[in-house]
Amino acid sequence: MMSRRMFSMCGRSWSLPIGSRSQGLRGLRNYGLSCCVNALLQSFSATWELVDLLEGWNPVDKESVPLYLRKALLAMQSDQSQPAPHRDFLHCLDRNDICFYVQQDADEVFLSILNLIQQQMSDKVLAQEIQSLYKVTMETYLQCLECKYIETGTSFLLSLPMHIRESHDSLEDCMRFFFKRQELRDGDKCYCERCGEKKPSQQGFKLISLPPVLCLHLKRFRNSHGYTRKLHYKVTFPETLNISEILTAEALSERYVQSDSQYSLCAVIVHSGVAMFGHYTAYVRHKNQSWYYANDSSVRQVSWKEVQNTYGGSQREDTAYMLLYRRTPEGKQQEWSSG
Repeated sequence: MMSRRMFSMCGRSWSLPIGSRSQGLRGLRNYGLSCCVNALLQSFSATWELVDLLEGWNPVDKESVPLYLRKALLAMQSDQSQPAPHRDFLHCLDRNDICFYVQQDADEVFLSILNLIQQQMSDKVLAQEIQSLYKVTMETYLQCLECKYIETGTSFLLSLPMHIRESHDSLEDCMRFFFKRQELRDGDKCYCERCGEKKPSQQGFKLISLPPVLCLHLKRFRNSHGYTRKLHYKVTFPETLNISEILTAEALSERYVQSDSQYSLCAVIVHSGVAMFGHYTAYVRHKNQSWYYANDSSVRQVSWKEVQNTYGGSQREDTAYMLLYRRTPEGKQQEWSSG
């Protein structure tokens, strides 16, 4: 069941130029708390691998999420000065329990859209290709600390959840923490097949493969005793990264391909405000390698320094919530770097 957290700030009146546009990017009108979907659509539009797959699709589907997503993204690519039409996509999401006029959590909506593409697209081969754009494959590891029995398996995620500590963090530290083996004791003990009961255990993951587009979710909302609060703590993130330089050998499967480790940041989904009162926007990097800021109908070109302002650290600041990195061939990192 999806969260029904309401961000009331999305419904306020913004003094923005309707239909403003920059370098071929089109804004999206805010239809009653649609800022979350608007920001995600901007990140999808900047993912030309996804746009190309949908553009080459000959749909026979009717009234499906992938059909209306295709229409919205192709409209965003067209050269017009007014905001791109996407209201049909919003209504289609509403029919699929991503409710109109209720602001959802951006990561949950992102995953729901990808899952609905899998469920509703009649071309299952293409649906699998779209999922593979974001699919992270991992080995799961669970060892009983008493009998030493080890249980392994394979799983995948479309978005990696990054735990945020209540102090200064870097994205690299968050990734290392995700892949660090954790001890499970007391109420967190796991069932051991050999012992036949719950025992203290050690749990971990090993990376098997990374996708063309890597989505990292900075978990800034934390629930405690029925109360949701937002973590405004500073989390720095680089414009380019090399996964194999961040993670230790213990976190990498023997099947992991080292040459697939180079990534460049291509989109940042931003949340401003607090847990129950906020607004979503997006920074996106398009093919001309420049950064743009999309705030519903308004789009303008910005510098990498402005993107860095979303690191957080103060309740008055916008904070990065989702980071999307595109795999970059070795030797191409320098030309993608603005710094």
